[in-house]
Amino acid sequence: MTVTVTAPPPVVAPVPVVAPVPLVELAGLSRHFPVQVARTPRPGEGALSRAVRGLVRERAVVRAVDDVSLTIHTGEALGLVGESGCGKTTLGRLVVRLLEPTAGAIRFAGADVAHLSQTELRPLRRQMQMIFQDPYASLNPRMTVGQMIGEPLVIHRLGATRRERDERVLALLAKVGLRADSARRYPHELSGGMRQRVGIARALAVEPRFIVADEPVSALDVSIQAQIVNLLAALKRDGSLTYLFVSHDLAVVRHLCDRVAVMYLGRIVELAPVDALFAQPLHPYTTALLAAVPTTDPARRRLHVVLDGEAPSPLRPPPGCAFHPRCPVKDKPAACFSETPLLREAEAGRQVACHVASRVATRVENEQGAC
Repeated sequence: MTVTVTAPPPVVAPVPVVAPVPLVELAGLSRHFPVQVARTPRPGEGALSRAVRGLVRERAVVRAVDDVSLTIHTGEALGLVGESGCGKTTLGRLVVRLLEPTAGAIRFAGADVAHLSQTELRPLRRQMQMIFQDPYASLNPRMTVGQMIGEPLVIHRLGATRRERDERVLALLAKVGLRADSARRYPHELSGGMRQRVGIARALAVEPRFIVADEPVSALDVSIQAQIVNLLAALKRDGSLTYLFVSHDLAVVRHLCDRVAVMYLGRIVELAPVDALFAQPLHPYTTALLAAVPTTDPARRRLHVVLDGEAPSPLRPPPGCAFHPRCPVKDKPAACFSETPLLREAEAGRQVACHVASRVATRVENEQGAC
């Protein structure tokens, strides 16, 4: 009788799950601007008294960014969306230290950069760059395109000779889709799309790891917007760039970004992967933003969302949830009027700051199911 011995299968060590590496971490980041405003008349004051006292100035604080905590992983594009005046641009400028924070921490590649002096921060400037909203205002009208793109190379001492720097400038122009003869032209000789490409080339000149793109396509025609967004997406794929993409256009964000943070009155109210956010928003403000996104699909039913009035002033935000005066959810709990909702984990990879988030999700599911 022949006995066949079967060898045991080889033991394969489990492959460890590698968590995304955070490149940028914000913890409790705030920026408050002190301002002078006319004193609000008190109830019961006469007309003359109110007129006179209204001329008296008193100090107030604009909470442009208020206790924001975010993590941006290496190689991802995080979209930051919200209405005009919600604090998006201020947050983007804080991250790259173009503005000084009032409170909180900013960590870049593990180093706390929130409290570094300008001298200590200078070596990191090469790794953090910004693309500005207005491509014309961000360019020096007295410098040629070649001089503007080459200036960061001189500042950071990249390229041993002028010839090497000139070759680098020409390579950058080609990378952003501009001809070599553009190097001799001035900003007023270029179209809006070409000027924005120059701004992108200048940001890429020092080979950064992280770029804040502040509404980079909002000042451009629709046809040019698509070209710039596709260029940014290609650069992200080819160069392992990490983006904070500030925009009010959710359609552009959906095309470019991996995750989306929704901002309202200086605070993050929802954070989610882009597909999950579009499929099932959890915050009523996010639902209202998505309802306003144009669609070419006639079969797609729109959620009808009506917001009451304008966003409150950041000088005098309402108590409790800042969104409650405009919130379309009926029969809101008392917490909406008295407690500021904190950004909490709603499910894996998703966070929301809302006392009625579960009811919003149920409503979206019901209305989408009726399509």
